[in-house]
Amino acid sequence: MKKSFLFTTLLCTIFVTGCATMSDVTKNKSDGISKVYEVSKEEGLNISKQVFRDEGGEAIEERPEENAVYTSSGMGLFTFGTLMAAWVEPVDTTHSNVTCVTKRKIATNIITTLTESTFHEKFAKKLKELKDKQKTTLTSSSK
Repeated sequence: MKKSFLFTTLLCTIFVTGCATMSDVTKNKSDGISKVYEVSKEEGLNISKQVFRDEGGEAIEERPEENAVYTSSGMGLFTFGTLMAAWVEPVDTTHSNVTCVTKRKIATNIITTLTESTFHEKFAKKLKELKDKQKTTLTSSSK
């Protein structure tokens, strides 16, 4: 009896608090974490896709007209999944402002697949790897 009451209460809480949609992610763009990187829009979008793939993103939807990439992760052992989006907006010819927003699919979920700060850590790491690779290629071709 006690177990069924707890289960019912949990279920009601989930339904009352609602589920997030990709529309919620888009609406909350201004609440995301933004950083400016020395990267072109195209490179930034490609790195964003790589980060999402590495962090469990499923189908990745590219929206070049919005300078955006959208994806989600599915349900796992401790999570019902996460909705994720990144926007890469050119600041000048060599820099872009990268904004990331993540939302838990179910608001009461404690664990998320990817956070905005982790996205930026992974993005910066991948960008450094790309720049190092470009330097190596330039050094090798000049010999």
